[in-house]
Amino acid sequence: MKDQQQRSIQGILSIAALICMAIGWFNLFSPEVNALLSGKVFYILIGASFFIQAPTLTNKNFMYGMYAAAGACVLGAFLPADSKLSVLKTIGLLGGVILSISSRRQ
Repeated sequence: MKDQQQRSIQGILSIAALICMAIGWFNLFSPEVNALLSGKVFYILIGASFFIQAPTLTNKNFMYGMYAAAGACVLGAFLPADSKLSVLKTIGLLGGVILSISSRRQ
């Protein structure tokens, strides 16, 4: 039951993140709100989704990697967009997606 609840929460977070990204792409609000939703809230929601997914991974190395990817997404979201370290959120997103796909093949 707990595993199903975790997957439901993860799904809700992922859908909310996709909605934030779509709002940013289609410029539905002011530029400031669009930048906030697609540049910060999106990565925070994806990071939270990765954090919830991490304990469900069977390989401990993947689990720790997923926690690192979640942390990179959330930390990168709070860095200024013009900072060289803001690429951290993209690296976290890419790493989390790769780990998620890799863990499903098994």
